[in-house]
Amino acid sequence: MSSRASQKVAVLMGGPSAEREVSLSSGRECAAALRDEGFNVVEVDAGPDLATRLSEISPDVVFNALHGRWGEDGCVQGMLEWLRIPYTHSGVLASALAMDKERSKEAYRAAGLPVCESGLFTKADVMAGHVMPVPYVVKPNNEGSSVGVYLVEEGAAPPVLSDDMPEVVMVETFAPGRELTTTVVGDKALGVTDIITDGWYDYDAKYVPGGSRHEVPANIPQDITDACFDYALRAHEALGCRGISRTDFRWDESRGIDGLILLETNTQPGMTPTSLTPEQAQVSGMGFGKLCAWLVEDASWQR
Repeated sequence: MSSRASQKVAVLMGGPSAEREVSLSSGRECAAALRDEGFNVVEVDAGPDLATRLSEISPDVVFNALHGRWGEDGCVQGMLEWLRIPYTHSGVLASALAMDKERSKEAYRAAGLPVCESGLFTKADVMAGHVMPVPYVVKPNNEGSSVGVYLVEEGAAPPVLSDDMPEVVMVETFAPGRELTTTVVGDKALGVTDIITDGWYDYDAKYVPGGSRHEVPANIPQDITDACFDYALRAHEALGCRGISRTDFRWDESRGIDGLILLETNTQPGMTPTSLTPEQAQVSGMGFGKLCAWLVEDASWQR
C-alpha cells in the first residue's frame, strides 16, 4: 500500500453559504483529482454535524473546498484546530481577515499596497443617498464570488438593496479597467490572467461556461506583470495566508502602473472547471491533480 493510499482525505464541500453550489463543484473536482493521485478520499457535505462526522471518519487530512461564510472565514478552520486535524489552505486569522473586506484593506494599506477608497455604511444610509461620489460599488463585507454586488454608475439613483443584503455593507470607489488576477502557491506567484467579459464580472461570468474568457498569461507590459506578482505575494504575506491564495486586481492601462489597484485576496479560490487558479497552475506546469496533492501535503494544524 502506498503512503498516499493509506492517507484518508476528507474533502469538505457544500455547506450553508451563498456559494454552496460553487463549493460542491469545487469539491467534486478536487475529490476526483485526489483519487486519481492515489489518495483515499471521503466526500463530506458540511452541515451542522460536521464535527461529529469528522470524528467518525477520522481523516488524516481535511481538504477544505468550502467557499464563503463559515467555510472560508475562520469558522471551520477553528473547529479543525480544536479537533487537531491537519487541513489545507489558510488558518483561522488569515481566513477571517481576508473574508472581511474592509479589515483586509486595512492590512493592505499598512503594507503599502494600492487599494480603493472604501468604508462601511448602513444599508439604510446607502439607500437614502450617495455615501460617496459615483461611480462606486456596494457589496457585502464578507461574501465572495460577486454575491450581492451593486455597481452604481454616473447619473444613477442610490441603489435599492435586496432584503437579503446585510445591515452593514462595504462601499468602495469603482476602479475602472481590466480584470487581472494572480495565484500564489506557497511562496511563488504562478502568473497573471486577464479576465475578459462583455460586462461586469459577476457570478455568472465567473462560473457559467462561456461567461468569461481567460487570457493566461495576460498580454500586458512586463512591469504590470511584475507588479501583480509583487502585490499578490505581499498581500499573501500581509494577511498571513498559507497554502494558496488568489489576489484580484483592476488595471486602468491609461494610467500605467498607477492604474493597478488591488481589490481582494481569496484564501480558498475556486477549483471548478472554469476557475482561474487551476488554469494558472496548468500553464505554469502544475497540473490540477498535482496542485490538489500539493495542498494535501502542505496541510497542517496550528496554521
